[in-house]
Amino acid sequence: MAGVEYLAIDHLLIIVRNEVEVSETKKYWLGFDLGGTKMLSVLFDDQFQVVMRKRKKTKGMEGVVAGQDRIADLIQETLTDSLITVDQLAGIGIGCPGPIELDKGIVCIAPNLGWKRVAIGDFLEKKFGCPVVVMNDVDAGVYGEFRFGAAVNAFCVVGVFPGTGIGGGCVHDGRILRGLRLSAMEIGHMKIASTSRSSGVDMPGTLECEASRLSIAAECVKLAYRGEAPELLKLGGTDIANVRSKTIAQAIKNGDKSVERVVRLAAQQVGYGVANIVHILSPDVIILGGGLVEAVPEIYVEEVRRVAKRSVMECYEETFDVRIAALGDDAGAMGAAAWAFKSFANDLAVPVPVV
Repeated sequence: MAGVEYLAIDHLLIIVRNEVEVSETKKYWLGFDLGGTKMLSVLFDDQFQVVMRKRKKTKGMEGVVAGQDRIADLIQETLTDSLITVDQLAGIGIGCPGPIELDKGIVCIAPNLGWKRVAIGDFLEKKFGCPVVVMNDVDAGVYGEFRFGAAVNAFCVVGVFPGTGIGGGCVHDGRILRGLRLSAMEIGHMKIASTSRSSGVDMPGTLECEASRLSIAAECVKLAYRGEAPELLKLGGTDIANVRSKTIAQAIKNGDKSVERVVRLAAQQVGYGVANIVHILSPDVIILGGGLVEAVPEIYVEEVRRVAKRSVMECYEETFDVRIAALGDDAGAMGAAAWAFKSFANDLAVPVPVV
C-alpha cells in the first residue's frame, strides 16, 4: 500500500499513515456468537469499542432456514438500533459451533442445532453485501481472549468452553490453529471413557458426553427427582430446560453437596482432557470459559488445574497456567470481529487499532 509504513510490535501490526486516504464509511465491524441456546450480535467501531450489543435465544429446534433468518434479523436489529447502515459495515465475523469448512464458510455439522453443511457465510454475504468470515465459536472466543483478554501475549493458548457441548480452540503464535480444509480442536469429541452416553453424534464416551453443562444438568435432574438435591428441586424442578448454569450455582450455594459433586466430577474429566492437550501442544495458557465456568469459577478451575497438573509428565507441570476467560459473553463476538478485521482490513485500507 503506497505511503504506508508497517511496524510490528508485540503481535500487533500498526499502520502509520502518510497522507493516505482511508475509508471513513466502512469502519464498523460486527461479531456474532452463535451458541446452542443463545445468539449474540455485537457491533464494534474501528477501535473495537462496543457500539451496540443484542441477543436472542437460538431456538435451534426451529430448523436451518428459521435459524439463518433469526441470525440475519438480529444483525439487522443491531445495525438499526445503532443508526448504522449496511454500507458502513466493513465485515462480519461469525463463530458457530462444530467443525467449519473454513474457506467456504460452511458449518459442517452442529449437532446441538441440527445443522449439516449450512453455508452461513454465503447467506450473510448476500444479505449484507460485505465480506463474512465463518469460524468455530470457541476459536473465536480464544482469539478474543488472545487479543483483548486473559491470554494477551501468550505464545500458545488453548481454550476449553463447556456449554451445551464442549468446544475447544487454539491460537498458536498469533494464528488460529486449523487444518487444510476444516477447523480443528474438537476437544469435546475426544474419547475419554468407555460409557454409552451420547451427545448428539454416534460417538459415545467423549468429553462432551461426560462433562458438558447439558450432561451435568441431566445428572442433577436425576438427583432432584430422587430427592437428593432438594435445593435444586426448589429452584429448577426436574425439567432439564430449567437447570441452567446459574441454577446449578445457586443450588450449590444453598447447600446441595450432591450437585457440587457432579460439577467437580465433570471438571475433573475436563482436567484429564487438558492434560492430553498439554502433552500434544504444550500451551502456556489454558482458558476456561462459558456460562458454567463463570457460575462456579472457584470449584471448576480448582478441579481442572489440580487434575491437569497431576496428570502430565513432571517436566510439563509448571509450563502452563489455567485461567478463567476475562471477556465473558463478549469473547466470541469480539474474537470473531477481530478475526474478520485481520482477514479483510488490508483489502479495505483501514488502520489497525492499537489495543
